Amino acid sequence: MTRELPTRVSAASALPPSGAAGIGFENVSVAYGSQLVLDSLTLTVKPGEIVALIGPSGSGKTTALRAVAGFVKPTAGRIIIGDRDVTHVAPCDRNIGMVVQNYALFPHMRVEDNVAFGLRARGVTAELISQRIPECLRLVGMEAYTKRYPRELSGGQQQRVAIARALAIRPQVLLLDEPLSALDAQIRRSMLDELAKLHRDLPSLTVLYVTHDQAEALTLANHIGIMRDSKLVAFGSAQALYRNPPNRFAAEFLGRANILAAKSLATIDAGLASVQFGQTLLRGRNHHALPEGSDCLVCVRPHDLRLHPGEACGNTLTGVVRGVQWQGDLHSITLDVQGQTLRLSSTPLAEPPALGASLAVHFDPADVTLVPESDTNG
Repeated sequence: MTRELPTRVSAASALPPSGAAGIGFENVSVAYGSQLVLDSLTLTVKPGEIVALIGPSGSGKTTALRAVAGFVKPTAGRIIIGDRDVTHVAPCDRNIGMVVQNYALFPHMRVEDNVAFGLRARGVTAELISQRIPECLRLVGMEAYTKRYPRELSGGQQQRVAIARALAIRPQVLLLDEPLSALDAQIRRSMLDELAKLHRDLPSLTVLYVTHDQAEALTLANHIGIMRDSKLVAFGSAQALYRNPPNRFAAEFLGRANILAAKSLATIDAGLASVQFGQTLLRGRNHHALPEGSDCLVCVRPHDLRLHPGEACGNTLTGVVRGVQWQGDLHSITLDVQGQTLRLSSTPLAEPPALGASLAVHFDPADVTLVPESDTNG
């Protein structure tokens, strides 16, 4: 049986903000011995916003977060929090809170003592601690669990307590390192909603969120940085990166994407161009102002493909059905189109196409982004 969360108080009365502070990476590199794990990262997180760093394992995203926390020392560059250069400042003096994927609660301490730990370490008075504990636990809906031990809580509840503990010191910056990866899918979705509500309650809190999960990044982040091989290869608003990825890696890592190699770009009008894909002429948005005559990649999302032409569907491709999967709320169809793979996501079909059948798909030029063929940072 699911227990409803208690009603929350607003953050205005619970945790008055201590002043917004952004995060700045200025050409930051980190090396372990001779191995470079973070390469010349320059990135700005504005005060009060959520920035997510995503990328495959070993891409450098967690190293970047640990550098902000002070757990690793840059071999080059500077890290700024607010107006302070904290590159050589001890972690405890950076006014940050941090939540990691394995909760990191003290098993021998009750919830209230876990939340109070950072406050006691800073010498906060007992009277203030007694006020701060229920305030922080209310923010995450856990004020009814003060006397419980971590072993008596679910994974999602433990992570809420970890967040309350991080907020108790009233940090200017909250660092989240894969905070939901240890939770099952249903609890993860619930926690995403809770994190979004938390940031609405604490709008001055700056959040740097590291995850490998693109859905988490798209749900929470104002801006997203995509990491690969220790470098930042793309950065922008969540919607802009999804709609106009600057390179192939960004297109494929942030959401599913169909990528088709095309040739000889020709400008039609401002922002729109045509390209040759095999024997077919396709049109799309030349958002990145690629030069005429250049080869490029056609990027279109599976959910933007249609089985029936509409008024705006100016592009059509015909292929052979190679796979059909029913996934409850949609059918996923895989086509072979002139030797390249094309995937379509459709609402459930009463009569899905047969394997080996010929199938035409249609899509709007406005849903196509032309991407540089070279996989470099755009």
